[in-house]
Amino acid sequence: MNKLFIFIQLFLIFVACSSNKVVVEEHTKKIDYVENRGFFRIVSYNVENYFDPFDDSLKQDDEFTPNGARHWTWEKYKEKQKKIYKVIAAMGGWELPEIIGFCEIENRFVMEDLLKSTPFKWRNYGLVHKESPDNRGIDVAMIYRKEKFILLSQTFYKVQFPWDTTKKTRDIMYVKGVTNFDDTLHIFMNHWPSRLGGQSESDRNRQFVASILRSKVDSIFRTNWNANIIIMGDFNDEPDNSSITDVLRAQTKYENPQPGELYNLAWYMKEVKGMGSLKFQGQWGLIDQLIVSGSLLNKNNSIYTTPDNARTFNADFLSEKDEAFIGVKPFRTYVGFKFNGGFSDHYPVYLDLYKP
Repeated sequence: MNKLFIFIQLFLIFVACSSNKVVVEEHTKKIDYVENRGFFRIVSYNVENYFDPFDDSLKQDDEFTPNGARHWTWEKYKEKQKKIYKVIAAMGGWELPEIIGFCEIENRFVMEDLLKSTPFKWRNYGLVHKESPDNRGIDVAMIYRKEKFILLSQTFYKVQFPWDTTKKTRDIMYVKGVTNFDDTLHIFMNHWPSRLGGQSESDRNRQFVASILRSKVDSIFRTNWNANIIIMGDFNDEPDNSSITDVLRAQTKYENPQPGELYNLAWYMKEVKGMGSLKFQGQWGLIDQLIVSGSLLNKNNSIYTTPDNARTFNADFLSEKDEAFIGVKPFRTYVGFKFNGGFSDHYPVYLDLYKP
């Protein structure tokens, strides 16, 4: 009897531990990034401080110079450049992604250099970029395959906080274009203000940016209720934060998508699939989000996607063991000011589009 009791106890402990591991590390489940690839793959990637090693007297970029706090050299810069290409190439499936949005790039030079100094040069990519007013010089950028996407227009919406006109942040990038199947896409690339100083203290900054973005989305909807809108980037907020749910009004019920509404696929990625794009103090978060208009969730639309086709890219080479907490974490370039030689502190996220 005692042996049976001990066996049952050990079995229950094993089951409990196994179940906990599934919950904690479910986001690390590997998927086939080629299987069921859509005809159009859109990527959002915070590349963690893709800076050149030159000092810009107009920006606060001194730490990313050879004599700066991070001892950022030309060799380190070129190695990071190669790593960025490796990530994008690996997640493309059988071919490179059609559109890639970037966060935390310094300037146009680093993007043009990426396109001409890596195998990107063998693909006909176009570039969308504008210097932002951000004090550190951090910008957003987008590249697109010209044979797959015809750029119609690009606009950069400036963010100026009425309570502090001296505070600078990234512009909201808006791109309008047509796919090679004549589907019009409206894409917003974002990098919202950080949580520096605390989440609650910085909430209104992100809520204000969300209000600007929502007004631009509403302007598109007033012209075309069924517009195909994709919103992506680093929001520095989670899918259930008020800037996303209350101000941007991105919904999380996907069963009956309505035109003129926004739906947050990142909520599904995190809450249903257990995915995360970065790790902080042992907890996975998903501040790199993918939000779409209702028309894109309608399989009768000329182009569509599903919540299951929004994913993080967490290939093994992008991760390292988390020595302080359980499991793994993104293999980042720096840990504090210590050079770590990795890729980024974020995993990329991506979305596949399909034809009916």
